Amino acid sequence: MTKVKSDRTHYVSPRATDNVEGFSMKKPDHPIDLPDIGSVRPRSTDAIESSNWMLGCETLDRDYADYHQYKEYISALGIKVLRMQGGWAKTEKVQGIYDWTWMDNIIHDAVDRGFMPWLQTGYGNPIYPGGGGENLGAGMPLSHEALTAYENWVAAMVSRYKEKVKDWEVWNEPNFSDNLVNTPEITADFNIRTATIIKSIQPDARISALALGHIDIEYVERFFLYLNEKKATGLFHNVTYHDYVYNPDANKLAVYKMKQIVEQYAPGMIMRQGENGAPSVGGTGGALSDYNWSELTQAKWDVRRMLENLGNDMECSIFGIIDMNYSGNGPIRRKNTKGIIESASDNQAVRPKIAFYAIQHVTSIFDHTLERLKTLKHTHQIASRGSRPAYSINTDRSISVYGYRNKATQKQLYAMWADDAIPRDKYEPKYLEFSVENGNFDDPVYVDIITGGVYEIPAEQQSIVGDIYTFKNIPVYDSPILVADRSLISMK
Repeated sequence: MTKVKSDRTHYVSPRATDNVEGFSMKKPDHPIDLPDIGSVRPRSTDAIESSNWMLGCETLDRDYADYHQYKEYISALGIKVLRMQGGWAKTEKVQGIYDWTWMDNIIHDAVDRGFMPWLQTGYGNPIYPGGGGENLGAGMPLSHEALTAYENWVAAMVSRYKEKVKDWEVWNEPNFSDNLVNTPEITADFNIRTATIIKSIQPDARISALALGHIDIEYVERFFLYLNEKKATGLFHNVTYHDYVYNPDANKLAVYKMKQIVEQYAPGMIMRQGENGAPSVGGTGGALSDYNWSELTQAKWDVRRMLENLGNDMECSIFGIIDMNYSGNGPIRRKNTKGIIESASDNQAVRPKIAFYAIQHVTSIFDHTLERLKTLKHTHQIASRGSRPAYSINTDRSISVYGYRNKATQKQLYAMWADDAIPRDKYEPKYLEFSVENGNFDDPVYVDIITGGVYEIPAEQQSIVGDIYTFKNIPVYDSPILVADRSLISMK
């Protein structure tokens, strides 16, 4: 396939393709002072059994994006679950008459390609008095007439797609600033109403609750208190939240507090980051837009959030597959550049961005074959010889470190990055010494997640004393790097 150079950092195919080898990336200019031995090989959707990752394919219901313009790119990302909105107002433009053509085309194509749609039952429909609005931040249907029509639409949609869609979600960001009428109790009741309909038609459905727009601890507490009082927590498979912060690692305390509440009222319920991403251009539409973003800082943000979520047992959905051309009367009226594919003004896919390739590197490595070392702990100086893994790193800077091992071989992988600031549009490594107790490596290598570069760690930069492995002069910066056994990295 002919490759065309699109900019200084990467090459892309001149047209979309399902072939993961059709998307290749030239390593950015930042030099890594280690012997270069190859690159991470991306893996397509059908090559991965399961993983922690989901992909945002939102706003199709309002034509801010076009699934058919980017569908050929999805398989190359190695992600199976696709988040979409159901689009009541797009489907029922005349009271009592449903036109499913637009959604049929999307759902059938996605399933035929091996993807799993995760379908949200929103937004409202203004053809009914009190029917709510069809944009982000608009109210939920509240009148008797509108609620009856909404219930009929949900029932019809679930009946139509129950053989193809197993995952559902109720509404989107009910606590968004314009939704002042949506109290936690009203939202909880609406979630129960919707989930009850879905379960009555599809008992094995997996339903996501809440879809919180930003973490509001009081809102979460009151929402789950209401569910608990109604004995309705069992209707839901997971609870979703969206939390846009400039530093992708800065929300850990809020997430922890939310997790405590969820565990109190619904022990074992899965936490899911249902929508998260960063723009690639500053001053555009949507959350985080008032910062001078670039493609590189977007990519760093996305992969940091992905691996931070994985390291804290949160499922993670990336927002989104393509730039969205917002229009109309909603709160966002400019292009939202959080897409990992650039779009034209007519919604055509132009090219993958750096984040697209970086996410390929994450999905290629972090799948169901790995398990997290949950007892991993930090100590300034490793002295113990217990079975509990411990690590040390010689810096006062805040560094995220998460350890994993292959379930079958027990070989290990450690991900780390500087997490104390918003990602910067440059490469500024610190050369650190990393030690880990009870390490399990045959051939340790260094991996740069942004570029996909795989590098040898020379013998003079390694040492083993008992069961403590030490790696010296390892470049660590504000994007994830890995120290991993070579057997865990699919290379090209």
